[in-house]
Amino acid sequence: MTPQTYARAYQAQSVLTASPGQLVLLMYDGALRFMGQARAAFALPERTPQRIERINTALLRAQAVIRELQASLNHEAGGEVATNLERLYDYHLRRLMEANLRKDEAAVAEVEELVRPLRDAWSEMLRNGSVKVA
Repeated sequence: MTPQTYARAYQAQSVLTASPGQLVLLMYDGALRFMGQARAAFALPERTPQRIERINTALLRAQAVIRELQASLNHEAGGEVATNLERLYDYHLRRLMEANLRKDEAAVAEVEELVRPLRDAWSEMLRNGSVKVA
């Protein structure tokens, strides 16, 4: 087996054994990773054939993760927090779509700056044991 095969197997196993709270953290990490990939693709020379494709693919993946975070919201248990997160996720999705259409790196950076504190707060809540996810 190659090192990449082992890494994929480890990643798949970590997802299968993660708690619901850890899965949310993994989704935030994934969204940030995909936005980072998009920003890296923006740095490619404009004439690079794969530049647009890489940006598009990475942003579509980031949007898919954010849509999954949005779909996992429990409005009954989350109340106002869930409602506010729903609106924030809508904004993230809209800005990433605009970033993809206009090839606007600043919009990607903006969403990264909004997602990172959410990810860090979620991580801290997991560390403190204050997350109750059913």
